[in-house]
Amino acid sequence: MNQILERILPRVQKPARYTGGEYRAVQKDLDQVDFRAAICFPDTYEIGMSNLGLRILYGVMNELEGVWCERVFAPWGDMEEEMRRAELPLYGLESGDPIRDFDLIGFSVGYELAYTNILNLLDLAGLPLRSKDRPELTPLIIAGGTCAYNPEPLAPFVDLFSIGEGEDVMVELIALLRKATAEDWSKDAFLRKAADIPGIYVPSLYEISYHDDGTLSAITPQAGVPDKVTKRVVADMNTSYYPVDTIIPSTEIVHDRVMLELFRGCIRGCRFCQAGFVYRPVRGRDPALLQKQGIKACQNSGYQEMTLASLSSSDYPHLLDLCDGLMDWCNSHETSISLPSLRADNFSMSLMERLQQGGRKSGLTFAPEAGSQRLRDAINKNLTEEDLLSSCRTAFAGGFNAVKLYFMLGLPTETDEDILGIADLANQVHRVWRESATNRARGVRITVSTSCFVPKAHTPFQWEAQNTQEEYLRKVHLLRDNLKNRSITYNWHDPETSFLEAVFSRGDRRLADALELGFRRGAKFDSWSEYFNLPRWEQVFADCGLDPTSYANRVRTREELLPWSVISDGVKDSYLWSEREACYEALITPDCRTKCGGCGANHFCEGGVCRV
Repeated sequence: MNQILERILPRVQKPARYTGGEYRAVQKDLDQVDFRAAICFPDTYEIGMSNLGLRILYGVMNELEGVWCERVFAPWGDMEEEMRRAELPLYGLESGDPIRDFDLIGFSVGYELAYTNILNLLDLAGLPLRSKDRPELTPLIIAGGTCAYNPEPLAPFVDLFSIGEGEDVMVELIALLRKATAEDWSKDAFLRKAADIPGIYVPSLYEISYHDDGTLSAITPQAGVPDKVTKRVVADMNTSYYPVDTIIPSTEIVHDRVMLELFRGCIRGCRFCQAGFVYRPVRGRDPALLQKQGIKACQNSGYQEMTLASLSSSDYPHLLDLCDGLMDWCNSHETSISLPSLRADNFSMSLMERLQQGGRKSGLTFAPEAGSQRLRDAINKNLTEEDLLSSCRTAFAGGFNAVKLYFMLGLPTETDEDILGIADLANQVHRVWRESATNRARGVRITVSTSCFVPKAHTPFQWEAQNTQEEYLRKVHLLRDNLKNRSITYNWHDPETSFLEAVFSRGDRRLADALELGFRRGAKFDSWSEYFNLPRWEQVFADCGLDPTSYANRVRTREELLPWSVISDGVKDSYLWSEREACYEALITPDCRTKCGGCGANHFCEGGVCRV
């Protein structure tokens, strides 16, 4: 261990975050390595190590001959302070070497409030923040994840973005960068060549211009550069990489269990959900393969819990067969199975019995999202009140005694009547418990949680406005005042972080100045209450001459050029607009399994046929 690090660690919280050396962490002989990469997660170790995508890319890159990929996580404030005091640069966990000497540094970005952490990590590494101030070819800075679908706020800091699923594109990019390094290409020459790789967006090759009112007037690519960058998709999930030999953390993490990825994509089409659109189309793994992968992953790790993960796990068509295939082994090895993303319209007695075998009888979670049928239809939730009550009835009759219900406030077309419908629905769930619970002596715990709607790029609601913070809190108080049942607990998300999230989720390249100034003034870990400071951000925006409400609280017109227009997830803009119009008429669109809606994303499937 580095002697400086050895002196520092006794003075910080959770030193195991920073030591590396975990079981199954990849170590390589530097004499056999000609390319070094760092995959950086801009949050704490506990959160980053719970990210399946990071584990997948780590494994994919380390399977390449001559390539060594290491992990980097954002140090907590106490560790950062010690590192800066000791002038210890940001390092890879596997080797302890400074990542500024690596060939590639990649950021996995799934949340807008992690943007300042990216700048902080670059600074801790001893690298200039802006791409134009890093003229050398390496280290190359790349970013990917769902936030890359609107890359513009980060564009001046990142050399290139990977749009879509990264397994294949990273292999191609590394091959090109190795060639460029061997042949001594300039950085500019490499970036122009990298722009030819499908799924790669190079922001410096696009000129952005604005109208006098601050809206975009044009996005102009340089000659020979694509007008649109279309996401990359892994077509065959049965041959895609899955980390059965994954790293075993030395300290507790958020999701300390095996995560078995059933499928990618979602059949539902909820109009607020970015993931449901950008991960289209649905592509599943064979249940026999999943059974082998899940068992082997548990055997190799020693974990005694397996999560069946996807955007909507209960939509996996072979779910019951998969559970049956896993149960004999799981029961004999005291291993439980959990399903974190259940739909209230397909929760059944058969599924409940399988969850009970895994020992999970304490509670279930459903997300009705809205309190009235009209609003659920407007957001295309495809869920009825009876669906939810029937599922709760089944669960309570089977011995469950707790249910969590998630809703959003501030959805397009929402009225106070819709909000009061949340309270009514929660009370009906309590009534169902009284009528159907097999053991009422234990009581029941019903938790209602609300978050603030955040409009996201590449969804039918990308043109909508977010409620002001004052309006959101008014709705919170209205709901709270109408939830009087002692068995019902009400939790709500604060509007301040949701406001900042909305600013950056639909932001343009001008926000980069605010990001840098915010970082210089101490902004980091903005998703953590210990660090978040909205007044600081308000002053930053004012000093940069930017109105944050124009990003968060303004409705866009159909004609306005959107900052993310150069990025395509395969779904047609005309389809998104038609879905927005359907919202205002409270019309539902059937799920993809019932009827193909013609969104355009099915061209990623073999033969243009949607495989759901």
